[in-house]
Amino acid sequence: MLEVLTEAVGTLNDRVFQTVNMFGVDIGVVVLFLAGAMLFFTAWLGVPQVRGIGIGIRVLKGKYDDPEAPGSVSQFQALSTALSGTVGLGNIAGVAIAIGLGGPGAVLWMFIIGFFAMALKCAEVTLGLKYREFAADGEVRGGPMYVVKNGLASIGLPRSGKFLGVLYSLFALGGAIPLIQANQSFAALADVGGFEAGPTGGLIYGIILAVMIGVVIVGGVKSIARVTGRVVPVMCAIYLGGVLMVLMVNAGAIPAALASIFSGAFSADAAVGGVVGVFVVGMQRAVFSSEAGVGTAVIAHSAARTHHPASEGMVALLEPMFDTMIVCMATALMIVVTGVHQQGFQDIAMTSAAFASVVSWFPYVLLIAVLLFAYSTLIAWGYYFATAFGYLFGHGKRRDLFAKILYCALTPMGSILGAAAVVNLIDALFFLMVLPNVIGLIFLSPILRREVNGFLAKVKSGEIYGDGVGDEHITPPHD
Repeated sequence: MLEVLTEAVGTLNDRVFQTVNMFGVDIGVVVLFLAGAMLFFTAWLGVPQVRGIGIGIRVLKGKYDDPEAPGSVSQFQALSTALSGTVGLGNIAGVAIAIGLGGPGAVLWMFIIGFFAMALKCAEVTLGLKYREFAADGEVRGGPMYVVKNGLASIGLPRSGKFLGVLYSLFALGGAIPLIQANQSFAALADVGGFEAGPTGGLIYGIILAVMIGVVIVGGVKSIARVTGRVVPVMCAIYLGGVLMVLMVNAGAIPAALASIFSGAFSADAAVGGVVGVFVVGMQRAVFSSEAGVGTAVIAHSAARTHHPASEGMVALLEPMFDTMIVCMATALMIVVTGVHQQGFQDIAMTSAAFASVVSWFPYVLLIAVLLFAYSTLIAWGYYFATAFGYLFGHGKRRDLFAKILYCALTPMGSILGAAAVVNLIDALFFLMVLPNVIGLIFLSPILRREVNGFLAKVKSGEIYGDGVGDEHITPPHD
């Protein structure tokens, strides 16, 4: 059964990543599509990575919080929920996978792509807030499916919007299945903690993890936001503290490691096909890490309390900066300075070996971070799964509960399947989610630019956030 499923996943991955040959390297069409979207929105929105980062930080600090604004959670809690879904095993296992496939140079491309991903994340979240819906009980419903449905209807394309909304939700149901987090966290537990490996051990671990996830996600977005608001800062502090310790011990090797990363990114002799091949590896892993263009974080951000859609867009652009440009780069630098990428290690075992190079018991620090990363990510993705399910089959207490139970029931599958099958499946589904999401963003790009530029202009003039006490008295910008 597992062999059949693994073969099916491989076939799906091949179909999704149809390639064209450029500079002697086969590159996926969908990878080019996403790279183009990042460049387009960076230019179209006037480099919001630079223009909006200061505002995003001030908003995140809670300076302009308004408890009366529409939404369910604070903007900090919304970001924490989104970060819990993005800052995770993509930063630990994903970076190791990228280095294993493309060498150290792949990480520089992850860093560069992370910069351009900030603009795309800003774009999708701004529109997510603009086109979110509120149920009769005040519950917020948002995400790319609502953006394309309501946004395209507003420009006279209701049928196209409904079609893209259904398409996105179908892909999101598959993409949100809790596979890679369960898979890699179990691998770490088996490698470091001595937990029994194999299908039986994986099943036991998956069941325990499923129960722990269910306890939180059944409570809804407010319960999820409370947990992630506490877990995310702790897990990041533990992990980055451990990475910093390894870097301090190997401080003398940092200049050579940085040189290796830079030279590897532009090496014509790279094993995966030169510069373009290394770029492709970096792009695929950066997408999984930041989720920019995938649209999932829009679901979390849509619950934020604010009158101004673009204000949450400014908060959201901080995600790729922290997730891909800081955490991923720190992980990569640690791996390269310790030289474990040249010792035959794969996936998360490579990161674990880097930790062990300092102190024999240090991998246990990584294990704690991995388990927290996996847990917080799976909590956020449970919310995404339930939202996509509700969009397709209708919302309601029983249906929402069924979706959450189904999500938890699927968790053990991730800890049983092989790592290669899991990575291929999630890569394929992630990039399938990109298509309807980014197509919708492009159609709505004129509205988006007016929204972002109007907001930034009013902030600059002092009309919004000028008194530093809140924004409840400001009329939201309209098109």
